[in-house]
Amino acid sequence: MIQRTLVLLKPDAVQRCFCGELIARFERVGLKIVGMKMVWVSAEQSKKHYSAHVKKDFYPGLEKFITQGPVVAMVLEGVDSVEVVRKLVGSTEPKTALPGTIRGDYAHVSLQHANEKGTVAANLIHASGNAEEAKYEVSLWFKPEELHSYKTVHDIQTILE
Repeated sequence: MIQRTLVLLKPDAVQRCFCGELIARFERVGLKIVGMKMVWVSAEQSKKHYSAHVKKDFYPGLEKFITQGPVVAMVLEGVDSVEVVRKLVGSTEPKTALPGTIRGDYAHVSLQHANEKGTVAANLIHASGNAEEAKYEVSLWFKPEELHSYKTVHDIQTILE
């Protein structure tokens, strides 16, 4: 099934200059970028995006982290894109993310260590957790006119078969 999903390259990914490399990983597996922009996240946007966590003890640190610098927001489209993106991104817990995943290759600080230090585990990226969440998050970050439809070589190959 063709799906759309939200990916955010968080401030630590932007600050570490990994955006191009991370975007390339998604493109290499055939996912299509149908929307992309750089956004400096406001406290209000953070609360909307992380609404399930606002009342949790760790939320103030999360808000401070996500608002500290710009993020690159993307909508990716492809077959089972939510699941494919989650597989590429790896576990939310950086120290348990498998090698070969984005977090496994570029993040290592454990949630326990971050909690002990009173910080957030910088894990580079956000990816929608399921199809329902993806629809909500895409609409939260992008207006319909900011999303595009076009053909890629992957679409053309399917047509030729």
